[in-house]
Amino acid sequence: MEWIINLLVCAAAFFIGSQVLRGVSIESYVQALIVVVVVAVLDMTLGTLLKIVTLGILSLGIFNWFLNALLIQVADWFLPKFKVDNFWWALGLAAFVSLSTGIVDYLT
Repeated sequence: MEWIINLLVCAAAFFIGSQVLRGVSIESYVQALIVVVVVAVLDMTLGTLLKIVTLGILSLGIFNWFLNALLIQVADWFLPKFKVDNFWWALGLAAFVSLSTGIVDYLT
């Protein structure tokens, strides 16, 4: 049950982030849910592989932030209704989502 709540909170963060950041476009909350699922699957596959390959090279905090932005860019390539203009907007969205979910986790 907790993972469903995390999924919904993360989708809300993605949707609100798309409204705040002009370089990011998500049409609806349902599309935001799809984006979250795709990014989660990419993180479990490609993200895990990249973490193993680069283990110890970069500090994990900064690297995770860049990795999340990279996964958002990859999701942009797969999903036609999800648009991120460039890597900087993906980096901003990754920061927004991380901060938003972190605050919600802290408050609960």
